[in-house]
Amino acid sequence: MSEVYLARTNQKLNFARLHLDALKNAQNSSAWSKHALIESYQESVLFHLSSTYSALLREVAERYSVETETIVGLADLALGFEKAGYESPELNELQQLEARQDSWLHKLLRAYAACWIAIDKREQSSASSSLSEIHVMQVNPDHAEDQDVYTEYQVWLGSMRQLVDRLREGMQEW
Repeated sequence: MSEVYLARTNQKLNFARLHLDALKNAQNSSAWSKHALIESYQESVLFHLSSTYSALLREVAERYSVETETIVGLADLALGFEKAGYESPELNELQQLEARQDSWLHKLLRAYAACWIAIDKREQSSASSSLSEIHVMQVNPDHAEDQDVYTEYQVWLGSMRQLVDRLREGMQEW
């Protein structure tokens, strides 16, 4: 087994950490472009965390010898497992995490999806929205919550690392 996606998952985790560090530096900056840097790094952290998740999905598929090229999201992984006749505790955990609106993974994926939405007005946040999603959608363009967003990203990066480690530990037996 080539384990190309294991390496890709690790790479994306590292990139997320590097961009999180750069985000912290941007927040401490006094440069005229401070807010543009902050927004740029916020989105890049989301991109790399989302990419970590995508690589992890393919890593799980690779471990179970399920075709990886067709996997774009969790539904594709589930379909691959169904076609192969496999059941997987990793797949079950990921499905539960994605489905629970209060989970860190659900919020991360929503925040990343918000990067692709352009809005022109302030909207009220909801209980299922994360600070990151709210900020990326420019609900709070004054940057008052930058530190809270940074803290949320730290939690998400830590949670992603724990998830990766936990799933890898379980897959070693396969």
